[in-house]
Amino acid sequence: MFQVDPKDPTPIYAQLERAIRTAIATGKLTAGARLPTVRQMAVDLHVNANTVARVYAELEKTEVVETQRGVGTFVRSSPAPSVVNRNRERELGKLIARLTTDASALGYTIPEVIEHLTRNQK
Repeated sequence: MFQVDPKDPTPIYAQLERAIRTAIATGKLTAGARLPTVRQMAVDLHVNANTVARVYAELEKTEVVETQRGVGTFVRSSPAPSVVNRNRERELGKLIARLTTDASALGYTIPEVIEHLTRNQK
């Protein structure tokens, strides 16, 4: 269900976190859905188990998932609106950072990017 690309300059943990958040946001993972164990996810993705554990810990800290000892890690059923807003703001910030970095690498300025976004939104 999840994929990471070791050739992508984005760190593996960030790719995995984004993939899980996207799966939840798009309904591929619904409230109460159980995530694979840390070990299983690490084996499936060919990554270090500590990387997966770091992602799960971050998702738990931001109240996206909850871990029940001895049972597993699950998508939270209904995060508080403030948590949803914080998560959305954080994800938008990451998206904007990637956009501006990529645009800068291609020689675009921030005003050019803003102009293009504004022009294409209509």
